Amino acid sequence: MASAKISKDFTKGNLPKQLLLFTLPFMASNALQVLYSTIDMIIVGEYVGTPGLSAVSQSSQIVNFATMVCLGLSNAGQVLVSQAFGAGKKKEMNDIIGTMFSVLTVFAAILSVIIISINGWIMDVMNMPAESYDMAIDYLIICTGGLIFTAGYNMVSAVLRGMGDSKRPFLFIGIASAINLILDLLFTGFLGMGVAGAAWATIIGQAAAFIFSIFYLYKRKEAFGFDFKRESFRMQKKYVKMIVSLGTPMAIQMGCLNLSMLYVNSLINDIGVVESATFGAGVKIDDIINKISQGIQYAAMPIISQNIAAGEQKRAKQTVYWAWIYSAALTVFFMILYVCFGKQMFMLFSDDPLVHEQCSVFISAILWMFPAFAIVRGSGGFVQGIGNAKLSMLLALLDGVVLRIGLSWLFGIYFGWGFYGFVLGYGLAPYGFAIPSMIYFFSPVWQKQKTLADAI
Repeated sequence: MASAKISKDFTKGNLPKQLLLFTLPFMASNALQVLYSTIDMIIVGEYVGTPGLSAVSQSSQIVNFATMVCLGLSNAGQVLVSQAFGAGKKKEMNDIIGTMFSVLTVFAAILSVIIISINGWIMDVMNMPAESYDMAIDYLIICTGGLIFTAGYNMVSAVLRGMGDSKRPFLFIGIASAINLILDLLFTGFLGMGVAGAAWATIIGQAAAFIFSIFYLYKRKEAFGFDFKRESFRMQKKYVKMIVSLGTPMAIQMGCLNLSMLYVNSLINDIGVVESATFGAGVKIDDIINKISQGIQYAAMPIISQNIAAGEQKRAKQTVYWAWIYSAALTVFFMILYVCFGKQMFMLFSDDPLVHEQCSVFISAILWMFPAFAIVRGSGGFVQGIGNAKLSMLLALLDGVVLRIGLSWLFGIYFGWGFYGFVLGYGLAPYGFAIPSMIYFFSPVWQKQKTLADAI
């Protein structure tokens, strides 16, 4: 078995303490990842103004879509690594990791080419405001061109998470965030490169995170469990099939959520640039809160995977209960923070008084989302941790397509509630994942499912 310096066995020990300590670096890592585009928006809002803020907020949604699709495949690899680790299959772990590295690299490169090729069409579909159009194109092309670095970092992080390591991903993204902040101020502020400067700062920071992570793992390859030999990067048909079959539903899940967000963006963009900038800033604040609490789900997934593979079903269920306890406490804290200091949060992104006027409308609608995310951190992590990708995809389609698009149209257009209705529909949609996943967890159905470790 791999050295404990990198890997960690979660099938025994104090579970509440393990989950909490494992969660904290994930929260910090996720917060730093969101900090990338958040810093871009704050600095662009300061030096370029509302049109630049709208350009970054809208284009970053496309970049997030591409990143999340790649992350779906990475999460599939994480589940396989976790279950192989829990079952003590070290040789198989090496093969899974090598196959995943090659599959993700090829996929990210192809996705970059596709998005760059149709960037103008994407902006037209999104109804990008004319004042922001050219800047949005620049941001999209530069950031998508560096997608391979973003996917590479998330790929390495997924493997480390699967082996029980949450500290190294935080270290790597911390280095990248510092680089991004310095270059943002240099390119966008001092050199006056505008939105393009923010994009270059983002990609250079992501490239740094990827390079540092690969170098670290190569120097500790024995503890890591991957030998980095050329033949180990060969795509093995068995594991390609498993990664694709498990990862495709996860990628569709991630993609649908982001596509639905783009749809809501397009509806709001039709209202005007102020609403577009307000929604962009609001979604970014919500994304920070969401990603921090998502650290609980990221920590729960490999713990659940390891225990399911080891036949410790009771301990896997206890992980969900503790995830709910931690996420509920965090949700209450963030809701209070949002109600008391919401306007001040928006003021970090824009000094436009019109944006400040609209922020209260956004806050009153988006608060309905928070309890749903608290539920998902436990039962949603369980669905993904046991490897039930098909159910995860179905629930994501219900959330991202049926409800997020349907409710936004219903409240915003049919009922004529406008901006408030669009945000309310966006905020209520996650219950389409939260409630069914909780019902599934309490049902006996999942206990009859074979573990992925049996097939590895």
